[in-house]
Amino acid sequence: MRRHQVADQVGYRNPGDPDMSQVRRWRAFAVLAVSFFMTVADLAIVNVALPTIGRKLHMPESSLQWVVTGYALTFGGFLLLGGRAADLLGRRRILMAGLFLFTAASLGCGLATQDSVLIPMRCLQGLGAAVVLPAALSIVMSMFPEGAERNKALGVWGAIGASGATVGVIAGGLLTRYAGWQYIFFLNIPIGAAALLLAPRIVPESRLATQRRRYDLFGAITVTGGLSLLVYAVSTAPQAGWATARTVSLLAVSAALLAAFLLVETRVEAPLMPLRIFRSTTLAGANAVSVLLGGSFFAFIFIGTLYMQQVLGYSALKAGLAWLAASLTSVAFAGLSQALVTRVSAKLVMAAGMAMIGGGVLWATEVSVHGNFWSTLAGPFIVVGIGTAFAFIPVSIAALAGIAKHEAGVASGLLNTSQQLGGAIGVAIASTIAATHASTLLHQGAIPAAALTSGFQWAFWACGIIGLAAVPVTFLLVRRDELATAVASTSQKSQPAPAKV
Repeated sequence: MRRHQVADQVGYRNPGDPDMSQVRRWRAFAVLAVSFFMTVADLAIVNVALPTIGRKLHMPESSLQWVVTGYALTFGGFLLLGGRAADLLGRRRILMAGLFLFTAASLGCGLATQDSVLIPMRCLQGLGAAVVLPAALSIVMSMFPEGAERNKALGVWGAIGASGATVGVIAGGLLTRYAGWQYIFFLNIPIGAAALLLAPRIVPESRLATQRRRYDLFGAITVTGGLSLLVYAVSTAPQAGWATARTVSLLAVSAALLAAFLLVETRVEAPLMPLRIFRSTTLAGANAVSVLLGGSFFAFIFIGTLYMQQVLGYSALKAGLAWLAASLTSVAFAGLSQALVTRVSAKLVMAAGMAMIGGGVLWATEVSVHGNFWSTLAGPFIVVGIGTAFAFIPVSIAALAGIAKHEAGVASGLLNTSQQLGGAIGVAIASTIAATHASTLLHQGAIPAAALTSGFQWAFWACGIIGLAAVPVTFLLVRRDELATAVASTSQKSQPAPAKV
C-alpha cells in the first residue's frame, strides 16, 4: 500500500501490474540485460569486420565509415527522445518497439548486398538501440528501489556496459573468420526474437500516470537535430578536416539547435528534459564523467584495434581475442566494485576507476613497431579492464541517484547520450591525431609501420589524458552525501519482500 501511495504522489504507476514484490524481477532483469548487451556490443562488433565488408560489397572508403557512423548518428541523436517516449507511452511497450526495429534492421543488414542498403539499415539499428537502452534501464530503476538491491542490479548492468564493447570486438572477429561478416548481424535475430517473446510475459509495464500526456514537439526536434548533427560532425571531421567550412558550419548549427533546446525547455509546460534534474550536482558530475569515460575507453578500443591490425598484422579474429584480457578482467572485478561502492565510497571507486583507465591507456603509449601482445598490450588491457569495472558501476548509480521514477527514462537517456557522445568525440579526436601525425612522418620519409605506430602513440596519450581528466571532475562535482543516500543499504528502508526468482 505504501508503495502505491508514494507512486500517486510522484505521478507514477504500473498499469495493471501487481506489486513489484510479486514481479520476478531478476528474470525480467535478465531479459533487459541481454537487450542492453546486444545494442552495446553492436557499437563495436563491426569494427574488425569493416575491411571484409568493404571488400565483399566493393565499398569505397568514404562509404565504409558510414557503417559505423550511421549507427552512432541515430543512436546518439535519439536517446533522449527514446527515454521520454518510454516515460510517457509505457516502458515495456517502447522497449518492445525498439527491439522489433533493432532485430528487423539487423536482418536487413545481414541480407544487404550493397552499401545503399547496408548503411540505411545500420541507421535503423541505431534508432532501435536508442529506443531500447533508456527504456530498459528505466524499467530496472522502477523494479529495484534505491539501495543495496538496486546497486547489485546496476553493478551487473555496469559490468555489461564495460564488457559489451570488447566482447563485440571478439564476437566480430570470430564470426567474420568462421561464419562470414553477415553473421555479426544475423546473431541479433534469435536474441532479439527471444527477448520479444519473453518481454510481455515477465517484464513489468510502467509509465507516467497522467490523464493528458503532453509532448514537447519543439524540444524533441531541436535536441534530436542538435545531437544528430553533433555526432555527424565529430564522426566525419577526421576525414573532412576540423577546420573546414563544412565541419565548422555543422558544429555551429548543432550548437544553435542545442541552445534553442535549452531555451524551449525553460518555457514549455511538459519539457522533454526537465532542467531541474541538473540541480543535483552529482547527476551533472556523473554525466560529465560519463562523457570522459566514453571518450577515453571507446577511443582506446578503436585505436588499439587499429594498432593490432595495421602494425602487428593481427587478423580480425586475433585482434578480437586479444581484447579478452580487458573483458574478462572487467567481469571478474565487477563484484568487487559493487561491494566497494556499497561498503566504502562510490565517489572514491569512480575516481579510482577513471584513474586506472587513464593510467592504463597511458601505459599503452609504450607500444612499438615490433611489439607483441604479452610485452606491450596485456598489462594496459588488464589495468583498463579493472578500471572499467570500477568506473561504469558508480557512474550508473550516480547518474540515477535521487531521480524520481517518472523521470527515470529521461535520466537513463541522458546517461547513455553522454556516454555515446563522449565515445564519438573521443574516437574522432584520437583518429585525427593518429592520422595527422602519421601523415606528417610519412612525408618526412618514415617507414609506414613506424609512422603508424607513432601516430597511435600520440592518440593513446590523448585518450589517457581524457580519462585522467575525469578524476578531478569526480571530486569537484560528485557529492558524497547524495551518493551515500543512493547506495544506502536496503535494510535501512522499508521495502517489499524479495521476489522469487
